[in-house]
Amino acid sequence: MAQEQKRAIVIGGGITGLAAAYRLKREAENREIPLEISLLEASNRVGGVIQTEHRDGFIIEHGPDAFITTKPWAKALCEELGLTDKLIGTNPKVRRSFVLRKGKLLSVPEGFYMMAPGSFGPFLKSPIFSLPGKFRIALDLFIPRRSDIEDESVADFVRRRLGNEAFERMAQPMIGGIYTSDAENLSLKATFPRFLEMEQEHGSIIKALLTQKRKATQASRGTSGARYSLFLSFADGMQTLVDTLAAKLAECIRFLSCVGTIEEKENKKGWRVCLENGEVLESDLLCIALPAPRTSNILSEVAPPLAKKLSAIPYTSSATVNLAFRREDISHPLNGMGFVVPITEQLNLVGCSFSSVKFEKRAPMNSVLLRVFIGGNTFSNNVNKNRTQIDLVSSALKDVSKLLGIKKEPLFFLVSEHSQAMAQYLVGHQKLVREIDELAKGLPGLALAGNAYHGIGIPDCIHSGEQAALKLLDTI
Repeated sequence: MAQEQKRAIVIGGGITGLAAAYRLKREAENREIPLEISLLEASNRVGGVIQTEHRDGFIIEHGPDAFITTKPWAKALCEELGLTDKLIGTNPKVRRSFVLRKGKLLSVPEGFYMMAPGSFGPFLKSPIFSLPGKFRIALDLFIPRRSDIEDESVADFVRRRLGNEAFERMAQPMIGGIYTSDAENLSLKATFPRFLEMEQEHGSIIKALLTQKRKATQASRGTSGARYSLFLSFADGMQTLVDTLAAKLAECIRFLSCVGTIEEKENKKGWRVCLENGEVLESDLLCIALPAPRTSNILSEVAPPLAKKLSAIPYTSSATVNLAFRREDISHPLNGMGFVVPITEQLNLVGCSFSSVKFEKRAPMNSVLLRVFIGGNTFSNNVNKNRTQIDLVSSALKDVSKLLGIKKEPLFFLVSEHSQAMAQYLVGHQKLVREIDELAKGLPGLALAGNAYHGIGIPDCIHSGEQAALKLLDTI
């Protein structure tokens, strides 16, 4: 007997929702399940913060410009989609980064990873840390591992093992550049569990990194700061991934479909999705791939306890200012991937990526593309207070011009604002997510996905969407 036709709805057309819808489609075909899929997107485009723009020979990213390969899900999806030949790595000639210290850009010591040195020579020569600061960092070799494994903040962990200088001058700006977050409240377990594992396994972060160094391949040598050899992008920009998924799902996507609320059908056998235009859609399976606050609003009537837990996950806003220049108008050699800025430097920017250096062919010959990042809690608190794009550009130019020796106005600029887009994994986040997962089990045929739960990166979001899809199909 032929199986009854089922319906699935995915709410949210960011990378998580696209991955969920694609996996539903492919896996339903593999399992020979007749499944009609609708992907509801409130705006007129899919991809969320991932968006590439081509302008005057420049390849400009509005959002993320790469993904990391240590988490395999993004690369695996690219291989499945036949995109391997379009992937590119970072420029191997300049795999290093800088950190701002007392108004000067200083090279991150070779082998230094986030918060601790994996090589003593470059670390001891570095002017970033004082002599007492270096001594305090080295004490990590002798400080006993923590006996309990209660969650603690990233800031507390770094200060406990490596001291305040390691935190303020290196860990805070590096981590701030990833999470646009206050590391004083950021959960170590939820964001950097590997460092906790290093402490438990080796009794020291430095010992763990030294062991790692001995096992490192030639490709990882000569790098500093972020592990640039592990990052991939696309020759034509990150939009390549979005466009490929959208093409595979062309018949499923419904634009300008903003969801108001959802309702359970009788006997808990499916869902009614109520759009703000009054239309009501019915489905057997439902995946909500939206930021936690928006998901909370949608679930407020059908699952108040779950909605309350979701509302406890905070978000911050950020902005990216892309600036195009003639190469001759910048005196800095741009001999790295970019720089990060500690809070103690009291500037508006979080960091700056030398985009056309980091990835080749991002700018025409004799031109440069910079990406300046403004974000974090301070920015979020002021983002809606009549701050114009011109204000953001002026702020970015003021700081970056001084640091890089920029003599003239940019050829053009492009501002991308991301309001309440970055989930904040505060201390206790994993416990909160477990509670959310437990409450969600009481809603048959529903799955939650996105950057609010188990990771904020592109691979994490893809994995979250795919796992939600598989979970839903397993209920049939």
